[in-house]
Formats: sequence, C-alpha cells, structure tokens
Amino acid sequence: MPTKFLESLGGKLAENWAANLLTPAFVFWIGGLLAWVWRFGRKPLEDWLKQQPESLLIAVMVSGLLIIAVSAFVVQRFDLFVLKFLEGYWPGWLYPLRRWMIRQQERNFKRKDERWQTLAKKKDTPVITNEELEEYVTLDGQLMQFPSQPNRLMPTKLGNILRAAESRPFDKYGLDAVICWSRLWLVLPDGVKKELQEARSNLNTAARFWLWSLLFIVWIVWAWWAIPAGLLGAIFAYFWAVDAASVYCSLLESAFDLYRLELYKSLRWPIPLNPKQEQELGQQLTTYLLRGSDRDRPIFTPLKQK
Repeated sequence: MPTKFLESLGGKLAENWAANLLTPAFVFWIGGLLAWVWRFGRKPLEDWLKQQPESLLIAVMVSGLLIIAVSAFVVQRFDLFVLKFLEGYWPGWLYPLRRWMIRQQERNFKRKDERWQTLAKKKDTPVITNEELEEYVTLDGQLMQFPSQPNRLMPTKLGNILRAAESRPFDKYGLDAVICWSRLWLVLPDGVKKELQEARSNLNTAARFWLWSLLFIVWIVWAWWAIPAGLLGAIFAYFWAVDAASVYCSLLESAFDLYRLELYKSLRWPIPLNPKQEQELGQQLTTYLLRGSDRDRPIFTPLKQK
C-alpha cells in the first residue's frame, strides 16, 4: 500500500511541485534525510513506512513540503544580510581580520596595477608579444573590479566588485550610485528593469545557496561527510556570487551610462554640455537629492522642455 501510494503521489508532485522542490531548501532537507539513513540505516525507515496508514503518509508528505516551503521563505529573508557579510561588512570583533584582508587586497591591486602600467607602455609598440597583450587585457578587466580609491577597498573580491560598481558612476559622471540609484530605477524602461532584476535575483540566489551550504554542516550529528559537502557548497556558491555580481554590476553601470540623462530630465536639472560640466552638475544633483537646496542655481529646465 505505501509503495502504491507513493507512486501515485509522485506523478502529482512532479507536475505541481517540481519547480519548488528543486531548491537549496529541498537539497538541505533531503541531505538531512540521507545523513539520518547513513547513521541508522534504511531498514528502520522502511519498516516505519510499511506500518503507517495511507492517511498518515499523506500528512507526513504535506508536512514535509510545508517545512521545505517555510524554511525556504525564512532563509530568503537573510539574502541581504548574507550578501553584505560576503562583501566584507563584518561585526567589530572581526575588524582585525578585515583590516588584514584589505591590506592583502591593496597589495594585490598594486601588483596588478604596476604590471598593467608596464604593459600599457608597450601595448602600442611592435615589441609586445601576444602573451603580454593577453595579459594586459586580463589585467585591465581585473583592475576594473577594484574601486578607484584605495580607501574604498573591501576585504573580499565580491565586495570590491560591488564597491567598484558603486564608485564608477561618481568617477565618470559625478553621480553617487547609492543616492541616485533608486531615482534612476523609476525612469528606466521595463526591459532594462527586467534584466537588472534577473541579474540581481541570480546574485541573491547565490548568497542564499551559500547560507544553506553552511547550514548543511549541522547534519554532522549523523554523517561526517556533511562538513566537506557543506564547505564545498559554500565555496561553489561564493564563486557563483562573484560571477553573478560581475554581470549585475556591468548592467548597473550600463544603466547609468545610457539613462542618466533621463534622471536629469525628470528632475528638470540642466543637461550637461561636456564631460567636465557633467562632473560638476552630477555632484550638485547628488547633493540636491541627498539634502535638498535653497540656492538660486542651477535654473530648472522649463516643463515644456522635459
């Protein structure tokens, strides 16, 4: 009877729950079940299933699905917290480690930058080799993943990628990304918003997978392999987050590149005529959005010219 019931129920679950089951939460709880079986064997579980009425098996199945769904919802609330932790925003007692890791990042940046400067001098000359040209291109991409100011370095690669994305709109246009982003978001086309949301969702999912991987270690109470499995999952999730952050930050920067003037127009702010003026007006606009102003300059663009 239990076997027949499980077979009939399996088809329905595959149809209605497949998308929900293939989640880190599902893997976590199935991993816990496997760890329990590893510790106590299959026979106690099989014997218990054979002894239970179909109604109880249904209740157990539904309860299991509810546990998976609720735990997934709860852990998802920690996405931002986990992402901030992976960036390097740590509590005070970890500051010594944070300072040490930032120094390592600074040394890494200086080493790459010095090598890049050397290759840059040879880039347009016939003496540069193919290997050196490839190294130059690689270093150029790697340096773009660091913030422009050394005092803004973060202790982790993920933190530096996201910090660089925050810094670049200010470096290029005088716009503080943290202050301006929520306003710029409202004037972006729906297609651009969708691309950004999908990229950010991928980043959040990687952070969530990292947390589930650490939580997986709790099954060490039943199986020794929970520790290496959890650690390998966390390492995989971190590199996944780094790749996802690179895509998200590229789209974020592109949104400023292509649509920043829509922000100017919506706020009736004068449109800059050249890069130097844009730096000045961008900084003024950032300050205006942050604190407001009672000055008589700049003059707002008339509504009919929006």
